[in-house]
Parts: sequence; structure tokens; C-alpha cells
Amino acid sequence: MAEFIRLDPAKLSPLRQIDERLVSYNVEMTEVTGGTFWKAYTEAQVDGTEEFPLISNWQDMGNLQQWYDPIDTKNPRLIKLAKDLGPAWVRVSGTWANKTYYDFDGHCNGVVPEGFQNLLTKEQWLNLLDFVKAVDGKLLVSIANCPGIHRADEPMPFEQADLLFKTSKEYGVPISAAEFTNEPNLIALSGLPQGYTAADHARDHDLFGAWLKENYPECLFVGPCTVGDIDMFGMMEGAGGGMAAGYEIVTTEALLGDYKSKMDVFSYHYYNGVSERGQAMGGHWPYSAALSEKYLATAGQCARQYTGRRDKYVPGGQMWVTESGDAGCGGNTWASTFVDVPRTLNELGEFCTITDGVIFHNTLASSDYGFLKHGTFEPRPNYFAVLLWNRLMGPTVYATGEEIREGAHVYCHSRKDGKEGYVYLIINNARECTVVDLPCDAMRYSLTGKGKLRSRTMLLNGRELKLGPDDILPELEGSYQSAGTLRLAPQSCTFLVI
Repeated sequence: MAEFIRLDPAKLSPLRQIDERLVSYNVEMTEVTGGTFWKAYTEAQVDGTEEFPLISNWQDMGNLQQWYDPIDTKNPRLIKLAKDLGPAWVRVSGTWANKTYYDFDGHCNGVVPEGFQNLLTKEQWLNLLDFVKAVDGKLLVSIANCPGIHRADEPMPFEQADLLFKTSKEYGVPISAAEFTNEPNLIALSGLPQGYTAADHARDHDLFGAWLKENYPECLFVGPCTVGDIDMFGMMEGAGGGMAAGYEIVTTEALLGDYKSKMDVFSYHYYNGVSERGQAMGGHWPYSAALSEKYLATAGQCARQYTGRRDKYVPGGQMWVTESGDAGCGGNTWASTFVDVPRTLNELGEFCTITDGVIFHNTLASSDYGFLKHGTFEPRPNYFAVLLWNRLMGPTVYATGEEIREGAHVYCHSRKDGKEGYVYLIINNARECTVVDLPCDAMRYSLTGKGKLRSRTMLLNGRELKLGPDDILPELEGSYQSAGTLRLAPQSCTFLVI
């Protein structure tokens, strides 16, 4: 049975103002230096016509990665498309960043020092800074914390970190925010010093916060950058720690200890499960659940769980999801297709009703969940979806009074153009049309897949969204919709500007 929605602007109540850089993204350190990352799926696997060969042991995950050369951050298409998204935070981090040596004077001659995994050259870093500047970005980083920096029982030194911060500031693109370590609660998997404990992290996290305040007071202290210490996937029993593929997940509370250095922003990582690649570790949702209520609800449930920790450690502060995407381990086979668009837009819509903050999509242009395809930088459906969000959804968030239910995920913001009125986002994840009682004339922007849900091409009001000559973006034009009854197509996302 079709859902019925009656839009009534008179019943809207303002909730909050949302950060203009809500839609942000990661450029992984492994992309900057060159390194290993997830192998791409085959075309047939993306189409869903070929099964992904599952591994049976988490220890075999390395076989699902490959070497990639450094990303070309000077590529005109990459810069143009990133800039077209609008102001954003650019995060350079990832597990690779935990083990990176900053060889800015070239003395290593390409040889990685003992205790590290890879080298970052000055040229690579300055190219990244040029990219951040070109796209009107603000830079967030995490620093190296590995055996090459110190032993577990030694307090963290910051000579290497200072080199990164000082070089960036002198170049005119300062580091505006910093997390201490990427995903420190996965201690056994994050490349931290041998024998490193939660207590060691609490000690060093406080030292880093104090160091930042003394040397770079303009830089936001963000953290603790945890993942999975709550019921992240909506399918695990309990919360507050546990095991992942046999490895301990340390809680936020244990990582921060007595907490002496105050953070400015609370951060965590969130994915809608684990991809086919990582199915051996648990937490994988099947494709058949990709539009289900339970699946779409997990991002909001995760955010609500973390607000309690935010209120404890950063009362009144923002909450940043410094990695997010459809699935950990590089994205599901369908991550690059239209079927992931409802999840992306629903995460943005619900997050804004819960808190102010920023969501960093992982990644801008790498792996199957990137906004842009690796290498060619062709925009995927999710790129156009967030581009439309940024162009239409204004800073004021409203409570709609509509209960979220299948076929009727309704969110509302002010207009981005500053004019009086509202923008509704309605996500119909059902197999039937949703009927909307539209109280006045509107401009309609309806997103659907081209011919199938797993389409690599998305339609806006029936028109293909693809780059034109010289990488010109397609016109994101709405269609006039008169007041009255409006039927929204099954499994579609629609913005209504009134």
C-alpha cells in the first residue's frame, strides 16, 4: 500500500543551523604517497551478475588489496569537480597515515625508515596543499603513531608532527583541525607501537592536545576518531566494546582515560556495515537489504549513540563523522551505483536532525565508494546527489512532524538560495509510489536509476546526469510542479523547493 504524505509548512519547527561544510570527504594518505588500497570490483560484480568470491579468514584480507600510485591532485577534472561541490573539509588520514614518515628534506632517498611503512615527500605534501587551496578546503589530518616514532612505554614525541604542521603553515595552507591517531581503538590493526594499550593512548592523546594548544592554538583538536565501539551496524548485540574478527575493540572511555586535554570536536567513524570483501569479519548486509528500513536506520542510530559521548567529552560541540560510506573495506559491489544514493541522502538528512557537524565521505576519488571513479575521476551517482543537496538544502534544519517509515523519509531545510520558503527531501525506499499532498506550487528534482537500481548512471527528472564537453556539469534543473497530488516513483529520492 502506498504511503501518503501531507506537506504542511505551518507545522515545521526549526531545530538548528547546520555547518556549511557538512558534506566533506577524505583523501587517504595512501592516495597521497601511493600505497595499497582495495582492489576494484569487476564490472559484472558491480552489475550484480557475478558473485564476489568470499574469503573465509580475516587474515586473508591483504589479498583483496593492491598497490596504487599516488593520486594526481593536480588533475583539472578532479579539482573542478571537487570545487563544484562547494566548501568542504579535506581529511588526509587513514590507517596508512599512522605509519607514514615525513621525509621533507629527501634524506631517506626512497628508503622507508625502520618502524614505518611508507614515506611522504615534500613535493607530495605541497601538491596536496595546492589541491586543498584550489577547492576552498580546510585541512584535517591525523599524525603518525607507530614503532618508528616511539615505544609503547615512551610518551609520544612530536618532532615529526611539527614538521607536517610547520611546513603546511609556512606554505599558506595551515592544518585547521587534527585527530591524534586514526581508529586507535583497533589497536591490533592500526599499526601502533608494539604493546600499545588504551592507557598509553590516553597518555599520548592528552600530550597531543596540550602540544596543539601550545604550538598551534588555531587548530581544532578533534577526536578520539574511534570506530565500532557501539552497535554500529544495527546487527550486533550490546554496545560499548567487543571483538572484531578476533581483535579487541577498545571503548572511547578507555582510550581517553581521565581526559585532561579538552577536545574541540567529537569524532567517530561510521559505515553501513562491512562490504563483501570483509564479510569474513562479520557485519555484512546483503544487497536485498540495501533499501530496507533497518539498513537505512543504522546511521541515525549510530549518531544518537555517540551524542552521549559527545555531550560528555565536548559538551555543546560539533560531532564529526570523519569517515563514512556505504560499507567498510572499500564499499559494497553496489556502492558506485544509484542504489547507494538513498542511503547517502538519508544519512545526511537524519544526521542534521540529530546534531550539527560534518560528515566526511570516504573517499573523494578512490575505491568503490568514492564520489569520483579512481583514475578517471568520472562522477558517480552519489557525487550528483550531494551536489544537488549542497545546491538546494539551506542551513536551517526543521522538524517535519512526519514519522520516518518505508516510503516516507521526509526531511526539510531552508532554501540554499536565501529566498523565503523550504526544501523538502523525500526518500521513497518502497517498491510502490508515494503520494504527496503538495500545498503549493514547487520545483521538483527527482533522482532515479537509469533502468535499474544498480545503474552507474542517475537520472534527474528523467534526464541523464553526466559530464559534458570540457567536463561541464549537466544543468541541475527542476521541473515545475503545481499544487495538488504528486506521485513519487518507487525507490527514488525527490527534492521539492517551495
